[in-house]
Amino acid sequence: MRQAGLFGLSDHLKRLSAHGDPLEELGRIIDFEAFRPVLVAALAYGDGS
Repeated sequence: MRQAGLFGLSDHLKRLSAHGDPLEELGRIIDFEAFRPVLVAALAYGDGS
C-alpha cells in the first residue's frame, strides 16, 4: 500500500465527497448527535479512564 503525500488525504476526501460519500449521505438522513449522550456515558470519556 502506498503512503499518502502531504495533501493526499484531503484530496482523497474531496474526490470522495464529489462522487457521493455514503457517510455524508447518512449524515443528512440520521441525526448522529442524538446518540452522543449514550456514547459518552458508555465510553466514559469524562472520567479519565
